[in-house]
Amino acid sequence: MGLLDILLGRTKPVAPDLDQLFALPSAAVTLEAAAGFTPTGSGAVCFATVEGAAFEQTHREVQALLDADADRDGPPVQLRRDEYGYSWLVSERAPDELPQLVNDLHAVNASMEVNGFGPQLLCSLAGFRDGEGRTLALVYLYKRGTWFPFAPLPDGGQRRDNSLELRVRAALGDDLRIEQDLSRWFPVWGAPGL
Repeated sequence: MGLLDILLGRTKPVAPDLDQLFALPSAAVTLEAAAGFTPTGSGAVCFATVEGAAFEQTHREVQALLDADADRDGPPVQLRRDEYGYSWLVSERAPDELPQLVNDLHAVNASMEVNGFGPQLLCSLAGFRDGEGRTLALVYLYKRGTWFPFAPLPDGGQRRDNSLELRVRAALGDDLRIEQDLSRWFPVWGAPGL
């Protein structure tokens, strides 16, 4: 960063840190103890929709890489598009296989990054549920290298449980690098994997 950047108040963008994904299993233990949420086994990587042969090749590579896991039923990752025009590579595991799910999410992100699709990566998430049926996602912001909780209210509308999100932030502050700028805690309505 140069002197002109300092004088004009510009900051250097934070570099993505995919290793932050590996903090999720220990954070899940804390989350269960603090709030009663357990993993659902669902997770997803969101990116700006990409078309073309290069992406199809990357998708096949990710499928082949994750297909080596013989313990899984069904395809390793499924490609889905949401109503907002974003694409999601979704992984489904058994609820007790959170470390394997994290490996899947890391492999998808790393493959996309290595094949030149890093600028299209937006976020990754892992789904959680409590005994009352409430859902929660821990969302990793690729471009920021930080996490935030997203808790939709169970009424089916597009409203969030802000108090739950703030409680989760407080509980996981020592386990995950939490995004401090609350304006970056964007909603992921209808996200596959949630």
